[in-house]
Amino acid sequence: MGREFETVSEQEVAPTPEQIWAAIATGPGINSWFMGRTDVLAGAGGVIRTAFGAYAPESTVTGWEPNQRLAHRTETAQDGRFVAYEFLLEGREQGSTVVRMVASGFLPGDDWADEYEAMTRGLRLFFRTLVEYVTHFAGRAAIPVTAFGPPVENWDAVWPMLGQALGLDRAAVSGDQVRVPVPDHGLVDGVVYFVNPDTVGIRTDDALYRFMRGFRGPLVAAHHVFRRHRSDARRAGLADLADGGRVMSHSRLAERKIP
Repeated sequence: MGREFETVSEQEVAPTPEQIWAAIATGPGINSWFMGRTDVLAGAGGVIRTAFGAYAPESTVTGWEPNQRLAHRTETAQDGRFVAYEFLLEGREQGSTVVRMVASGFLPGDDWADEYEAMTRGLRLFFRTLVEYVTHFAGRAAIPVTAFGPPVENWDAVWPMLGQALGLDRAAVSGDQVRVPVPDHGLVDGVVYFVNPDTVGIRTDDALYRFMRGFRGPLVAAHHVFRRHRSDARRAGLADLADGGRVMSHSRLAERKIP
């Protein structure tokens, strides 16, 4: 058993098609908003490789029209699984761009519905992060930093704990003004730019911090840090991992025993 799927996200943004193309069709651009670390062999028939923990998809470029359309898809596995992405860019007269992202494919297995729900919630976060990136950091390249925490049994407790670490008395909601505790940098002002039941995204002046419920249990921190040197990311505490049954984010935003 399995199911074909398609999700569509669309947003008008201020940057030009050229700026959006750099964000979706180059390794440094994709590294600044998607997940893990990505390398791009440009052009039709090229390859896009992403490393996100144990998940390392490789996609073949099936459409390459600079500043207009990018399409790529994974090979079809024996069980029928594949994922395809298409980005369409439409420039407007006033200089803005409409960005449309279509994700489609096939999910095999009896648990396809659970995987589809987790994937679509993650895709919404990724697309909104793309919008935040091109709106606030266009032309800059981020250091992507990813860590996988331990399995979480009580997710109802996680998001309020994260909210408390951000200076709130509850779970974060979109639009919240927060204070992000970054080791060696003190409290950094930020705004919550996206929330859904599985994800939280926070933007500061030099980073995009994201927390996600991984499929089948772990807490994942997947951040993008816009600093000049890799050592800046290390000094900011962004390489911390989960340890000893505690949930610890890269930036130590949540470090407490989960019930």
